[in-house]
Order: sequence, then structure tokens, then C-alpha cells
Amino acid sequence: MKAPNGTSLTAMANAIRALSMDAVQAANSGHPGMPMGMADVATVLWSRHMKFDPAAPAWADRDRFVLSAGHGSMLIYSLLHLTGFEDMTMDQIKQFRQLDSLTAGHPEYGHTPGVEATTGPLGQGISMSVGMALAERMMNARYGDDLVDHRTWVIASDGDLQEGISHEAISLAGHLGLNRLCVLWDDNEISIDGPTQLSESTDVLKRFEAANWAVSRIDGHDMEAIDAALEAAKTSDKPVLIACRTTIGYGAPTKAGTAGSHGSPLGPDEIAGARKALGWDHPAFEVPSDILEAWRAAGSPEAHAAWRDRLADHDQADAFVAQLSGEPGEAELAALATWRRKMAAEKPSLATRASSGQALGAIIDTWPGLVGGSADLTGSNLTKTPDVGVVKAGDYAGQYIHFGVREHGMAACANGMSLHGGFRPHVATFLVFSDYCRPSIRMSALMQQPVIYVMTHDSIGLGEDGPTHQPVETLAALRAIPNVEVFRPCDALETAEAWEAALMRLDGPTVLALSRQKLPHLRSDDGAENLSARGAYTLVDTDGAPDVLLIATGSEVSLAVEAAGTLAGEGIAARVVSAPCVERFLAQDAGYQDEVLPQGVPCVAAEAALRYGWDAVIGRGGAFVGMNGFGASAPAETLYEHFGITAEAIAAAARGLVRG
Repeated sequence: MKAPNGTSLTAMANAIRALSMDAVQAANSGHPGMPMGMADVATVLWSRHMKFDPAAPAWADRDRFVLSAGHGSMLIYSLLHLTGFEDMTMDQIKQFRQLDSLTAGHPEYGHTPGVEATTGPLGQGISMSVGMALAERMMNARYGDDLVDHRTWVIASDGDLQEGISHEAISLAGHLGLNRLCVLWDDNEISIDGPTQLSESTDVLKRFEAANWAVSRIDGHDMEAIDAALEAAKTSDKPVLIACRTTIGYGAPTKAGTAGSHGSPLGPDEIAGARKALGWDHPAFEVPSDILEAWRAAGSPEAHAAWRDRLADHDQADAFVAQLSGEPGEAELAALATWRRKMAAEKPSLATRASSGQALGAIIDTWPGLVGGSADLTGSNLTKTPDVGVVKAGDYAGQYIHFGVREHGMAACANGMSLHGGFRPHVATFLVFSDYCRPSIRMSALMQQPVIYVMTHDSIGLGEDGPTHQPVETLAALRAIPNVEVFRPCDALETAEAWEAALMRLDGPTVLALSRQKLPHLRSDDGAENLSARGAYTLVDTDGAPDVLLIATGSEVSLAVEAAGTLAGEGIAARVVSAPCVERFLAQDAGYQDEVLPQGVPCVAAEAALRYGWDAVIGRGGAFVGMNGFGASAPAETLYEHFGITAEAIAAAARGLVRG
């Protein structure tokens, strides 16, 4: 097969192989085998089938390409350079894996133009691609083929398909009939340890067939077969898996087909032998002009220009652009403010999971891009509002998704939807099961994606389900992830404020940790200002300087208020500070922190969780009322008494600090 200028596609693929082995060798680090093995598949895809414009990496209707096998990052860097992405210069290729280069060890979204998702943790890329494909169908249902008509292409490795997260995502994609999704499996039968038969005997094609995918198997070095398989994939009514039998390290004289080419430089002698075998007699980092010309002719700038014309004439153009931005408009901002004031006026006593459900119901009609679902806990998480439409195969116009018991896949899917653009996803489960979501929450934070994680049943307060479901360590674990904000509101007003803060945030994920049990309304203000937005604030103050500071989150704030009343009767002035988001408070300037928590005043923190992390707020000398181990199975009230998380325990800790 040849490019329009007569250059063979094999020569174009060999350019990928040469750049990949040269860059890895120069860095003395990396994975040359996968790019060399999948170069033929990638060449046919990018030069003949994929819709993209190198001059506009963020074009909304471009095809998405996800290198789920992120260890083979030189494949995508080579493609970006060869096709003419402006920032991916040859100097960047030469700086592979070096500080501040665009060619990081694994592809990083937001760091390298043209990289659609941060990949490398195996299974994440293919799972995020399901969210991208779903977002495409959902945007298409709203705006039609004129504005939304693209595909999601994935290159995945054996490791991607072995990781458990991929099983969940694959199942969801088949169930929802996401036929714009095509996974190209690098079926090279090699993993780091050696042949895949050491640990794997699954019939992968049957597995995908069982999940309602269309499957085929091809020779991944036969250009005609690759082209035909990709053409067929575009007519499928199901998501597509193409098993591409390849040779890892293709062309290397002794390391091809072995684990020796997987994760180490080939070495000078092996590279010289590969150049000879491939007929590539050009120096390192040099691509002949005819081959570069053939690559630069790839892409779809004409299609992009035609799309821009359609957008300019489209009667929904403004709505489309606004939804893509993800930012709240005037209607959304008004709905958030109105709901906040309503909670302040009505002062309901509700479980914060119920407050969350009501807040979502109050704003979702004004926010078409606000979509989400639950991991088969809809009735517990309360994330489905009464009149919201449900997304299903062939009908993608709704705003609610039944993810099934698939926390891993659900969270990765949410990242993919957010990366695609057009949607602000919220996903839900019990807080303790956020551990199943944790790798994807970390990816949300790393990629700065504003996914909202609604996590209910936030403490021992869930009661009889017992220690398996009571998340004593989970808040600390989530707070430990950089760029994650964890809100644990104390009442309906703080819950409204937490939703507002989450929806206003565009640079990272937010976790809403919500109670199963009812909580009293504690605020006396009119809700005009979002007090939770600064992380912590004075809820109940003293007439003069406080003798002690009582700091709490969530359901323990009411206990701190009660304790302050008891202490006042004893002549001890206790200020109560509600701290719905510790991370936000610690990010405030020192002046505000000292205003809320004056230095030198002893502190007591109360939270039905472990102390880890709290010393940053209360100091090593502060007292903590909370958990020291796992919970137990009993009614919530009994558990709070049993574990000593009471107003009296808080008051006693305060007395001890004040009186010594």
C-alpha cells in the first residue's frame, strides 16, 4: 500500500520504528518493542482512517486516539511529530523522558498536545475510552451528525485486557452498544515476565463476543488486512475488537518476539541490525523528506474546515460551545444560589445524601451537561432525580447512567466523559467503595478533570452493615491524593455549598462524603455567601477570645455544637469551627487560617474516622475524638456511644486541654 505521493506505508511505519528505538536508546530508558510491533497498525489507522487536524489538536469533532498501552509512548510521540503537530518537534523526540520535555515516559494529558488521556496504569486507557465513546453518542443525541460524528480508537496491550478494570468497562460498552469504539489489541503474546502463556489462557475474542462486541483477528503486519479490518469496524453496530497479531520489537534481529525488547533499550548492535533488516539506512533521528511528506499529508483539515462552517450556521452553535466549556452559565449560577438560599431559609433536618439528591434535582434541569449515575446503588446514593432520562443503548439523550456494580469502570468512564468534553460527570457509590474507584480518582486529579464523586454512607453512622462498610480510613486516604478536594458537609446548607463548590471547580475532582443518618440544621445565616468555599469557618463563636477550638466535619459538627454549650456552662469559651473541606482550608492564606483558628489556642478535632492528617490542623498537641480501628455492626446511635464519639467526649477532651 502507498501514500498519495507514492511512498509505501511500510516505509512510513519504519519511520515510527526508527524514531522509537533511537529515542529510547538516547534516553537509555523506555519501551521500544510495542511501537515497533504496532507501527504498521498505527500507520494505516492514522494515514487512512482517523479524522484529525494537526493544526487544531482540540477540534471538538476529531476522532479520539487513546494509547492505552502507554508504556509504548514513543508510538504516539512519533505519530504526533510525523503528522505535523507543531509542538512535537524533533528536539522533543530527542529529549524523550527528560525533564520538562513533551515526551514524558508515559503520555500525559494537558502536558502534550494531541494526547487525549494520561495512560500507563494498565486498563485505564481502554476504560476511559468507553467514557469518550459514550460522551460522543450523548453529544450526538443532543446536536446531531452535523456537529458530532467521530470515533474513538484505542491501542491496547495484553496488560490492559488482563487488568480487572477493563472487564467492567468492556461489559458496559457492549451493553450500551457503543459502536463508535474500536480497540486494536496488540496481540504479541509477550509481557514483561515473558510469554503471556505463563499467566494467561483466556480466549480473549470469546470474552469480547460474550460482552456484545464484534471481533476479528488479523495479521498486524499485513497492511491490506489492517485496512480492511478498520473499514469493516466503521460499519459495525457494536463496539469492535481487532486482535492484531504482531511481533514485539519487529525488525530487531535477536530481540524481536521476546521480552527483551519490551522495556529496555535495544542497544547499538541490535539497532544497527534492525536498521539493516528494515532497510532503513538513515542516521538516528533523521526522516527522509518523501516519507515526512507522506506523513504530513495525513489528517483531515478539510473536514475540520467544513465542520467549522456547519457550526457557524447551526442554530444550536451557542449551546454547543457553552456545553463544551463545562463552565456554569448564568442560569446554572442562579440555580445554585437559589437553592443555597432555600436551604438556609427552610433549615431542613436531612441526611446529607438526601440533601445532595435534592440539590441535584434543583439544578439538573438548567445544566444539560450535568450527567452521572451510580454503581447499582441509585436508591442509596440518591443521584437519580425524579424526571431525569436514562441513557440506554440506542437512546443516549438522558442524563442518568446505570453503571451496574462496576465502581472501577464507572470512575474511569467518568474520566473519559470529562476528557471528551461536553459533560460534567458525577458518579456514586458508598464511601468505603471509593477504594475501588481510587486509581481513577487519582487519574482525575493528575489530569485535572472536574469529576464529582458522590460517596454516601460516610462513617460508622451507616450502622448495622458493620465494619466492612464503615469507612474509618477512607477520608484520610482520599485527602492524601494531591488535587482532590473532599467535602464532608454537616447539614443541608453545607451540602448545597459543597455541590456549588464542586461544580464551580474546573481543575480537579471533588469527593462529596455524605451521611446515611439525618443531621440537624446548624447554620443561622441566610445562605447569601458560600461559607464552605474556604474549607472551614466559624460556626459558633464566643463573646471574647476562645479558650478552646472545637473543629469537626459532617455528622460530628452537631456534637461539637452541643459540647460547646456544655463547656459554656462551665465557664469555658469554646469556638466551633465547621471544616467541610480540610484541603481547601489548608490552602487559604495564613491570615484567614489564623482568623478561624488563632495560634496558641488548644484544638479538639472530632470526626468519625482516623486521626491521620488532622495534625496539620490541630497540631501534635491537639486532641482528637474519633476512631482508632474498625467499626462494628449495630445501630448508629449505639456505635457512637460504643466508640466514644459523643458531645461529652469532645467536652472532656476540651477540659483536659484547657485545665491541663
